[in-house]
Amino acid sequence: MSNRKLRMGMIGGGKDAFIGAIHRIAANMDGQIELVCGALSMHADIAQESGRILFLDQDRVYNTYDEMFKAEAQRPADERMDFVTIVTPNFAHFAPAMQALENGFNVVIEKPITFTLEEAQQLKAKVEETGLMLLLTHTYAGYPMVKEARELIKSGALGKVRKIYVEYLQGWLSRLSEREGNAQASWRTDPSKSGKAGAMGDIGTHAAHLAEYISGQKISELSASLNIVVDGRMLDDDGAVLLRFDGGATGTLIASQVAAGSENALTIRVFGENGGLEWHQMEPNTLIVRWLDKPAEILRAGTANLSSAASSNCRTPGGHPEGYLEAFGNLYRNFALALSAKIEGREIPEWIDFPSVDDGIRGMAFINNVVASNASDEKWTKYTI
Repeated sequence: MSNRKLRMGMIGGGKDAFIGAIHRIAANMDGQIELVCGALSMHADIAQESGRILFLDQDRVYNTYDEMFKAEAQRPADERMDFVTIVTPNFAHFAPAMQALENGFNVVIEKPITFTLEEAQQLKAKVEETGLMLLLTHTYAGYPMVKEARELIKSGALGKVRKIYVEYLQGWLSRLSEREGNAQASWRTDPSKSGKAGAMGDIGTHAAHLAEYISGQKISELSASLNIVVDGRMLDDDGAVLLRFDGGATGTLIASQVAAGSENALTIRVFGENGGLEWHQMEPNTLIVRWLDKPAEILRAGTANLSSAASSNCRTPGGHPEGYLEAFGNLYRNFALALSAKIEGREIPEWIDFPSVDDGIRGMAFINNVVASNASDEKWTKYTI
């Protein structure tokens, strides 16, 4: 174990910012990380007020990330931040991430990783050049029962995987909320800030990552149909994708933000030769395993007989919820353990994993390929990166 906390900076995530607060809670959960500095808003008054609210030292509350990187890089090694968390809208991911790496700082970044695939590829090259670490916060990979599902498939218990069905349904954009003062809706539905995809970029990428993470197979071809359901919207708010995987499985992905009444209904079902499994994000402690020739099993977080990957990411005894914040906390803890081990020259424990720049590239490729498929007359689009 490290003999000190890791020092974290933050770009974006000032007062009233939803995801910034989530990151700070998650980073603080295990007592391994402390927030020491930040460029918390593009507006200087909000940046300064946010720093005061978070009890940061006044001289480490910066008005721009450029100012922050220059000042932090000049601090003594035992004071400067170890990594920076970037929680800005999509269009403002790449520049600060590149500058962080160029200044010797590790990176935690929201998904999708960048605005374009080309930017993601440049970021990967910089990560490899510098040897620094990058965590991409695909939150759902942090749930213990998602890890149990992955280990069950890796063990071969279900046999060869044949079918993968994943869907992510939300209803919060069922009206034209971007014209009603909803700041989250405003930037997420604006192609100049969000990118070339709406629902597919925002939540479809989560579904695609989960399908690949659990199944161990990569999407190789797809056939997509994107819809703008709410009149006046600029980006897709609904869509469906037929999938082919490199391990022979086929399946479907559905992502919608106009499924009125739905909250964060992310569900995945994977079927092999001998049986299948099912996991629901809104019932995260439970993994249902159905067998071809014997009764179904209900596996629960926090109980005996789970894989080490799952049990190592459980935080509470059975029956206590292992929810969204805990999954987020698992990503930060695993990143912190790996980074501390690297700093101190120790081996990284085998059970530690977290989404990386490679997952970010696949997410951007998913967006590109889905948009291209939707615009094409061809039935299938080869999945290209």
